[in-house]
Amino acid sequence: MKNIVLFISLILSCISVWGNNNYPKVIPALQKWESSKGVLSLKEKGTICISEKDKLQLEWCALQLSEDIKEMFGWEYSIEVGKPSKDAIILSLGKSSPKFGDESYEMKISDNVTIQASNKKGVFWGTRTLLQMIYNQPAGLQKGKAIDYPEYTSRGFMIDVGRKFFSLDFLKNYIKIMSFYKMNELQIHLSDNGFVEFFNNDWNKTYSAYRLESERYPGLAAKDGHYTKEEFRNLQIMAAEYGIKIIPEIDVPAHSLAFTHYNPDLAASCKEYGMDHLDLYKEEVYTFVDNLFDEYLSGENPVFIGDEVHIGTDEYNVKEGEQFRVFTNHCLNMVKKYGKTPRLWGSLNQMKGNTKVDLNGTVVSAWNYGWMDMESAIKAGAKVVNMCDRFLYIVPAVNYYHDFLDCKWIYENWTPEMMKEGHKIEKNPYILGAMFAVWNDRVGNGISEQDVHIRVFPAMQLLSDKLWKGENHNNMSYSSFEKLCKTTPEAPGVNIAAKVNAPMNLTEYNKEIRLDGKNKITTAVKEIGYPYSVEFDICADQEPMIDAVLFKGPHSVFVANWHNTGKFAFTREGYEMVFHNFSLKPGEWTKVKVEGNKDGTSLYINGELKERLEGKIRQVYNKKAERLDKIWYRETLIFPLEQLGDTEQGFKGSIRNLKCEHTNMKIYE
Repeated sequence: MKNIVLFISLILSCISVWGNNNYPKVIPALQKWESSKGVLSLKEKGTICISEKDKLQLEWCALQLSEDIKEMFGWEYSIEVGKPSKDAIILSLGKSSPKFGDESYEMKISDNVTIQASNKKGVFWGTRTLLQMIYNQPAGLQKGKAIDYPEYTSRGFMIDVGRKFFSLDFLKNYIKIMSFYKMNELQIHLSDNGFVEFFNNDWNKTYSAYRLESERYPGLAAKDGHYTKEEFRNLQIMAAEYGIKIIPEIDVPAHSLAFTHYNPDLAASCKEYGMDHLDLYKEEVYTFVDNLFDEYLSGENPVFIGDEVHIGTDEYNVKEGEQFRVFTNHCLNMVKKYGKTPRLWGSLNQMKGNTKVDLNGTVVSAWNYGWMDMESAIKAGAKVVNMCDRFLYIVPAVNYYHDFLDCKWIYENWTPEMMKEGHKIEKNPYILGAMFAVWNDRVGNGISEQDVHIRVFPAMQLLSDKLWKGENHNNMSYSSFEKLCKTTPEAPGVNIAAKVNAPMNLTEYNKEIRLDGKNKITTAVKEIGYPYSVEFDICADQEPMIDAVLFKGPHSVFVANWHNTGKFAFTREGYEMVFHNFSLKPGEWTKVKVEGNKDGTSLYINGELKERLEGKIRQVYNKKAERLDKIWYRETLIFPLEQLGDTEQGFKGSIRNLKCEHTNMKIYE
């Protein structure tokens, strides 16, 4: 009898494992799925149907799904309003169980696909799932039913645009990426400054930036990159369509060098604190802060359109705990009077004092156990978002925090209730979820937007799954999850990492191509990401163009005859990097190979390594901490391939035998 029971258990176990194989592979994983018999093969031409009563709310979702299907698969799906045709994808609004929340949806796959939710956000999340299903199940969709909803309501990402400017295009692409993975909060850290030790310990020379247009304080916005009010307002509107709340952050009273550069009278008089500290005893500081926030929060069409605003409040000098608490209360009350919910770093564990800070009706970004832990914040009446630096901070190219998150450890061990390894508090309705962050502490270290992206994107996929599903992964090992991550796209029409997934035949570039300095040749691919190898033979004219464009793409330019020296160089985002160890001789054919990865770029000439751009370090003395600090520079290049030559200052000469390899796969030959 015992053997029979064991045999039955084994059979049931095998059936369970087999059932999991039918579980749709999507990120984040579905909460509930029931398979049924059969597979649905969607046609390359079809319809997306919405009812007349749902048209106002769901038309945008339907149009976006149609565009995304076209972008990802080349299929043509038109929009129908009214009774659905036989093979339609049906989007509809209906009742859903309150226990699953307002982001929940149901999907049924039978002879057609039906996505239903109580509101348009749920329907839109369902369309993101459907796109991933189609992509990951090329043989057809497993028939069945999904009930899907998030474990946590706050699933976020914070980007530091204060120390490094990110273009609007980058932020728009990130809205698309976040929505593709059902992340729903984007915190934009609008103001910050570099570390004084890297600027000769001179606060007046230290880099600072405030990234939003201000009409009340003309000249406050950074000249090397900022967003107009209208741009920022429109970005929030776009994000809302994609199911994402943008949380703007103006960081005060520390990290405020942009404001004290603008008006030095705002700076703390005590030199010990640093010029990046606002003086919390001056009335004009409170007036400035009130006016700045009011500029974006007041009026019939405010710039900050969402329901939450972040006031900063981190890492002020601990000697001023009492006045810091007074200032924090002031900012919280100021934001609340506009009907907004304040978010804050808090820092109240360190900033001691007798002044009670009322955290009721606030959300604390619990970033460090010592400065402000979740238990203390909840006890004080706040809701919390776990942003623990120990696990969730990315700081590119430094020797502290993470260059890349420890995704395997987080996947297997971490939950949003954890701020210290081995210490996890009980689940609590006041824990809204979590947010990971990228900080660009080392100003000017060569990191590009794309370099930031290759660090952030794996974390985005990981946190998406952890926060949607919590601990309820459907028994997928990390290695399987990582494999799924690597094969799932960034988002429809988004490819910041410049991955090339299929062989491309460009045999016409094996023959000699003549460039006369005023013509260009366009290719079928814009750029190629890490790791890659680009090879070509080149012969420059006897009178070559100076700083001649050889290859050009959407983010970078690769030039020949840099400064009339014959050297190769490349530029991107204001950085210029030069291969100094070789000069091209006019009139001679030379075999060139450029290799690049996340750490640097190599130049080979006639099969010999001439130079590797990697490992450049700058070391400075930090007087306050009495230690040496370093900047590790990144001389990286995602190689531009959109065009050869240029119509204004192009290369003069000939190129032949263009070949590229990407992730061990030949792309051109």
